Amino acid sequence: MSEAVVDDIVAILPPLLNALEGLGFVARNLHPPAFDSVMQAIEAPDDALQAARSRLGEWPPAFAEMRGRIDRACDETLAAFAGLRTVQRGQGDLVAVFRALRHVPRAQEALYPLAQKFPPISSFFLNAATRDDEALLTRLAETAGEQAGIFHDANEPGSRGGFSLYVPEYYSDDRAWPLVMALHGGSGNGRGFLWSWLRDARSFGTILVAPTATGPTWALMGDDTDTPNLTRILENVRSRYNVDPARMLMSGMSDGGTFCYVSGLDAASPFTHLAPVSATFHPLMAEMADASRLQGLPVFITHGKLDWMFPVQVARQTQSALSAAGAKVSYREIDDLSHCYPREINPELLQWLNGT
Repeated sequence: MSEAVVDDIVAILPPLLNALEGLGFVARNLHPPAFDSVMQAIEAPDDALQAARSRLGEWPPAFAEMRGRIDRACDETLAAFAGLRTVQRGQGDLVAVFRALRHVPRAQEALYPLAQKFPPISSFFLNAATRDDEALLTRLAETAGEQAGIFHDANEPGSRGGFSLYVPEYYSDDRAWPLVMALHGGSGNGRGFLWSWLRDARSFGTILVAPTATGPTWALMGDDTDTPNLTRILENVRSRYNVDPARMLMSGMSDGGTFCYVSGLDAASPFTHLAPVSATFHPLMAEMADASRLQGLPVFITHGKLDWMFPVQVARQTQSALSAAGAKVSYREIDDLSHCYPREINPELLQWLNGT
C-alpha cells in the first residue's frame, strides 16, 4: 500500500468513525422536545469529517474498491448530518430526522467489509466492553470462512419479505450457537435494523437474523403473512448453521416488538425467548395466547419512560398481564429513553438468553 494511501486512511478514519458515533448518540437519545440539546451535545463532527474528506488525494486504481467504500461511508454520514442540520435550522420535522438517520446503516454497510483490514474499523464494530479482548481481536483478524459474515437474501432496499444475516467470522459447526431474530420498527427494513445488533452479535458470538416485514409493517392486523415467512427464514438459517434450539430469541423494536407478542405467543412458535422493545400490547393478547405456551416463557420487556408513541404505562400493564398469565417476565424501564432502540440493552439480553 502506497504511503499516500496510508496517510489518507490515517487521516480520514478517526473523523469518520467519530461522526458515526455522533449519529449513534443522536439515534439513541432522540426525543422530540430535546432534539436541539442532543444536537448541541455532539458538537460538529461533520465539519471535521468534511475537512478531512476534502484533503484526500487520488488513489492508485488497485485501491479503487477500498476508496469507493470509504467515499460511500463518508457520503452517507455527511448526508445524515445534512438532514439533521436542516431540521436543527427549523426547516423540517421528526419525519425528516428519521429520514436523515436512514443514511447511518448505509454508511456502516459500506464500511464493514474493511474491518478485517483496519483495526480501528474492527474496533468500531465491537461492543465497547470487548474492544480490548485480544483473543476476540485475533479471531476476527483471521480469514473468515465462506459461511461467515454478512449476507442479504432478497433484502435489497425497497424490497419486502427478505432477510439479512450476520454470522460471526469465527463461526464453526462444532458447537451450537445462540440466535437472535431482530424485527425492525414500522416502515423500517431488516437490512438497516441489522446494525442495531451487529456490534453485540460480533462481540459475543451470536447468529443474527434481521428480516423485513412482508408489508409496510408487521402483520399486526388482518391476515398474518409474516409468521409463515419468519418460519421459512428460520428454517433456512437452521439448515445451514448449528443453531442452539434452546437459545433462540425473537426481539423487536416498536411494531417489531409488538409483533414479538403476536407471533411469539403462538403455541407453534419455535422461539425460546421474547424481548420486545418500546412495544405496545393489548391485554387480550395474553388472554388469547396459548396457556401452555405462556407458562414459564422467558419474556424481557424494555421500555423508556419518555416514550411518546407508546406510553410507559402500557409496558407496566403488559408486565402485570403476562406475569399473571404465567410468563417469566423480566422488566427494564429506562429513565432517559424515548421511542428509540437502546443498543446498550443488547449485552444484557444476550446474557439472559445464554443463562449467564
